[in-house]
Amino acid sequence: MSHHPNVAPPPREDEMNLPPQSVCLQIPAGEVTLAGDLEIPENAQGLVLFAHGSGSSRRSPRNQAVAEVLREAGMATLLFDLLTPHEEAEDVYSGHLRFDIDLLSRRLAIVTEEIADDPRSENLGIGYFGASTGGAAALCAAAALGWTIGAVVSRGGRPDLAGEALAYVKAPTLLIVGERDEDVLRLNEQAFEKLQCAKSLAIVPHATHLFQEPGALEEVARLAANWFRKHLEPRK
Repeated sequence: MSHHPNVAPPPREDEMNLPPQSVCLQIPAGEVTLAGDLEIPENAQGLVLFAHGSGSSRRSPRNQAVAEVLREAGMATLLFDLLTPHEEAEDVYSGHLRFDIDLLSRRLAIVTEEIADDPRSENLGIGYFGASTGGAAALCAAAALGWTIGAVVSRGGRPDLAGEALAYVKAPTLLIVGERDEDVLRLNEQAFEKLQCAKSLAIVPHATHLFQEPGALEEVARLAANWFRKHLEPRK
């Protein structure tokens, strides 16, 4: 039976409605291996990598709560730790690694390139959700990777620590800060002025640094989900 050359063959069964996937990853990042949890909901349109500061982890209830809302909005999530357990333990005493933005952003960029080539996620637009110093790491990595990154959200972050990289970020960026987190709000306002990309600054009423007030974290998750839905498109 002849068939028209312009008619695509019917999709194979394994290409239709890919089931949700949940995978534990060991990701090589230079001299260390980082542990991560990749969750891909059905018909995902984007993939959000979480970058958090020290003292938090991929198992942090706050990160888990936001990730769940993002998955309900059609985003795959990769929660991973930018520091190894040994480095994390060391940093509890020294506090120097959590502010080593070069190290954190370099690792985030390496992980991004690894996951961008992974068959499970290679077609998904990539975004970053950064918290605390992870917000600066996300912006530095976004500046380095250019159009590879489709959107950035920073929650209670320190975008000011991204320094000169702020002017080179191309990805649409949303900075979310608590109204009562006054010092960090001021630093975010200063960093916001230096961003040259599409950008928005969202101030969550009555919220402090960790968004522990009733409804505050839910508002963060809602804002983030809307931002990623608007800006993340499947990669060709």
